[in-house]
This record gives sequence, C-alpha cells and structure tokens, in this order.
Amino acid sequence: MANQEIIKQKLQYLEEQYHNHGTVKRIQRLAAQIRKDVVMMIGCEGHVGHLGGSCSSADIVAALYGRKMKLNPQNPDWEDRDRFLYSKGHAGIAQYAALAELGYFPKEDLWEVKNLGARLQGHPDRIRTPGIEANTGSLGQGLSIANGMALAMRLDNRPGKVYCVMGDGEQAEGQIWEAAMAASAHKIDNLVGIIDQNRLQATGAVSDRFDTNPLPEKWAAFGWHVIEIDGHKIEEILRALDEADTIKGKPTAIIAHTVKGKGISFAENQTSFHNTALTREQYETALKELDAQLAKLER
Repeated sequence: MANQEIIKQKLQYLEEQYHNHGTVKRIQRLAAQIRKDVVMMIGCEGHVGHLGGSCSSADIVAALYGRKMKLNPQNPDWEDRDRFLYSKGHAGIAQYAALAELGYFPKEDLWEVKNLGARLQGHPDRIRTPGIEANTGSLGQGLSIANGMALAMRLDNRPGKVYCVMGDGEQAEGQIWEAAMAASAHKIDNLVGIIDQNRLQATGAVSDRFDTNPLPEKWAAFGWHVIEIDGHKIEEILRALDEADTIKGKPTAIIAHTVKGKGISFAENQTSFHNTALTREQYETALKELDAQLAKLER
C-alpha cells in the first residue's frame, strides 16, 4: 500500500511538471509572438512606436492573458472577468497584440494601428477597442482607476481581480502614491500592481532623472505585500501571480525586473528605442531574431 501511494505521488508530480512545462512554453511562445506583432505594428521607414517598454512587459502581458486572467473574448464585457489596465498606456500595442491573439478582434486590425479612425489608437481607447478597460497613458492615473474597479467588484461581490501594469519612470507621479495609500487603507486585496522596472524612461536612466528607487521598500512601507521577480521568467511571473491570490487584507505589488527592448538584440537596454522609428534593416533584423525565437519554442 505504501509503495502504491509513493508511485501515485510520483506520477502526480511528473504530471504537474509536464503540465507546468507545457504552460510555460505556451506562454513563452505568446510573448515572442507579441513582440513580433509589436515590431510589425511599428513597421519601418517613418513610422514611430514604443518598442522598448512594450517588449520589456511582453512576458507579463503573456502570462496574464495566456494563463492567469479569467476572460471571454466572445463576451468582452462579461461581468465576472478579471481586469487588466496598462497604466503606462504608451505600451498598449503589446496589449493589442495579446487581444488579437486571443480573438477579441481580427489580427488584421493590428496593421492599422494609429491610423486616423482605426480601432487601435496610440493609447488604449475603451470605446473603440474590445478588451480595453480604460483610456490610459496620461501617466500616473491607471492605479487610481484600478482602485475604483477593484472596490466596485468587491461591493458587487464579483470574484475577479484587477491587474495594473505601471512603469518605473511612472513611479515619479504623485498620484501613484496617493492611489497606493488608498488601496492599502481600504485593504483592496483583489488588486495587483505590477511595476515594469526596466530602469529606463524616455530621456535616460530612471536613476539619473527622477530616482524612484528603492521600489520594494517603498511599496512595502505603503502597506502592500511585495514580491520581487525576474520579469522575463515565466515561472516566476506565474508563481508571483498565484501568490497574490493568497494575500488577504492588503494589495499586492509585483516588482518585475526587466530589460527595455527585451528580445531584440540591438534594442535591449537602449533608451533610444523607447519611442522610435525602425530602419528597414532594423525591422528585418528584429523579425528574423523573433522568428528564430518562435521556431526554437516550437521544437
């Protein structure tokens, strides 16, 4: 009997490991596809787009949309859905890519991004775009909106969570910290703030412009449960999101250490690719590198 129990436990462990490996690989593929879609949306020869921050947060977006959040692409307004807010709305093209991959709208719409009258604008627009929860991009406001959504869900006894992705440069906005205090004071435990700490903002290093460090200590001092992770390791992202589900009586802040321009060799850790136009050569190089990543993940 004891041996049978040991065998059962081993089989269960192996099944969990296989499932976890499959889940991680699937999300890695989604993240690589998001980055490829981002590059294709920006295009080249005159078009400009926010490459750096979209790529640094792509793994987080992929983990949320690819596994964690409860959603219904056929019914974007499903009342029991989880909510996602890109407070750093200039990186919204990464969210567009995820929404298209999940079927919220035809993928062909991605190639019309930022065109006059198109469904997809330079910053998220909830009126135009299925799956967008709020108009964001005026930095510092997203967490306040997330607070209101999370409180409303709690009042209505809705089971969902609200996830709000912020930039580390954005942490210089005073409204972020007012919202952080309010979330702690009201014990909004169905709220998760995720800080994409890629260390670079539009004009240079965060530490050289308006140093918002140390972020873990600050968020903890404001009454949040803090988790630090490598924002490009899917296993760590998923564990942090699962840990947030266990925290009661306070909101959770996930500090994700990331690389601006992640996945594109010439753009990594380069401030110049915060918002930029790609040359034809850069565009083709980026697509070649991302296609290679996708091919490797298919093996």
